[in-house]
Amino acid sequence: MQIFQAAGAPVKKIGRTHEYNGALWLALSGSGAEFTFYGKKAEVTLKGDSTAQGTGNFARFGIDVNGVRVIDDRMDQIRKTYTVFDSGTDEQVTIRIVKLSEAAMSTVGIETIGVEAEEGIRPTPDKRRKIEFIGDSITCGYGIDDESGVQAFSTDTEDAARAYAYLTAQALDADYSLVAYSGYGIISGYTENDAKLLTHLIPDYYEKWAKSEGRPEGELEPLTIDWDFAQFVPDLIVVNLGTNDDSYTRDVPDRQEEFGRQYVRFLEQVRSRNAQSDILCTLGMMGDRLYPHIEQAVRRYNEQTGDARVFLMKFDVQQAENGSASDGHPSPKTHAHAAETLTRYIERLWR
Repeated sequence: MQIFQAAGAPVKKIGRTHEYNGALWLALSGSGAEFTFYGKKAEVTLKGDSTAQGTGNFARFGIDVNGVRVIDDRMDQIRKTYTVFDSGTDEQVTIRIVKLSEAAMSTVGIETIGVEAEEGIRPTPDKRRKIEFIGDSITCGYGIDDESGVQAFSTDTEDAARAYAYLTAQALDADYSLVAYSGYGIISGYTENDAKLLTHLIPDYYEKWAKSEGRPEGELEPLTIDWDFAQFVPDLIVVNLGTNDDSYTRDVPDRQEEFGRQYVRFLEQVRSRNAQSDILCTLGMMGDRLYPHIEQAVRRYNEQTGDARVFLMKFDVQQAENGSASDGHPSPKTHAHAAETLTRYIERLWR
């Protein structure tokens, strides 16, 4: 069996990843690696971070073989090895390893990839299009596997691969990158006490690899790693933020106006790092009260900069008859509907 260290291995990186001490580390929702080979067998060894021997909210990950999930597990040990494919005859195989849970709680590393294949492994080809999604818990797939809709947050019920962003990328046959954190916003994270939550602001962390309590190798602070935007150059960036800000702004005009001003600044920040990308601003799945202020912000940004490549789309607000996930988050049915809506919009945009 040929063994490849994941860091530097001929794989396609998915989303924002970081190589450290020979492993390819995954933090953000949906990040991962994909490769193909012609052979009989494949093994993957994963490494846990500083949270792997803790008490909960372990990194959840999935491994797909030819589009079918064969492993769905959580990193509650320092190291785990899986035989993900085993056949008596040589076959053409594509393997995708994806982090299903979000960055804030934990990370996971791909340590080695082993295959019985004469020609080893090679990266799957890049797609023709690339999309970056910037969002919050909705984009992370918060509680989407909670069929009762009443469980507290857990990475065990979080699955970005069932959420609208991942589904949209699949429908469009596009490569993707997700930058999303539950409870985060533009001027305030989710709050229940009428006070701004200033530790949960996407603009503060957008230019970093990730923010996480997990420490790869027990020592690396993800926030110390600046993201290299040349690694993933999107054709389109979808911004789905404002749901958590609304818990603070509510119907207070001054707060809503502040949100609009800071939204313009965030668009300027995103544009400064992505000169050639279209930007699509969205909101609505868990409420659309701030959407008019996003509309105003986009118009103001367009007028101030002359940048005509920023667009708007409102999601339908989730309906009770479609069910809900944990803490009132969108159900799989709502995510599927949102993905259809977004896919149709992007198809028109790309014509």
